[in-house]
Amino acid sequence: MKITFKRLDHIMLCIPPGTEQQAREFYGGVLGLEELNDLGYPLPNGAIWFQMGDIQLHIRAEAVHDMSQRHPAFEVADLEAARAVMEQHGIPVKNESKIPDRNRFSFRDPFGNRIELIEMIG
Repeated sequence: MKITFKRLDHIMLCIPPGTEQQAREFYGGVLGLEELNDLGYPLPNGAIWFQMGDIQLHIRAEAVHDMSQRHPAFEVADLEAARAVMEQHGIPVKNESKIPDRNRFSFRDPFGNRIELIEMIG
């Protein structure tokens, strides 16, 4: 059994708490990215989302600590098959907050990097 990756869905970068306006000025103003304000649901954890070509860039404030939430998110064809692969290798998964039109979980690689897997639904 293997995981069938389809595409990169988004990347999340972290910023120091209190610098959200500076992030908007840089990513929206300097880089010219479109901020996604009304997706029909609240953005998780105060995140700021931008459209970047055919993927999204998610920005979130985070205090510095060892287990950062920074991560790439990859769309897969079958999330439950991916979960089975993780379980087969003894890799713990974390179910993430609900976002409409997608199921998702994350895991840490052997180096502590967070990786999110997403399956689009509906």
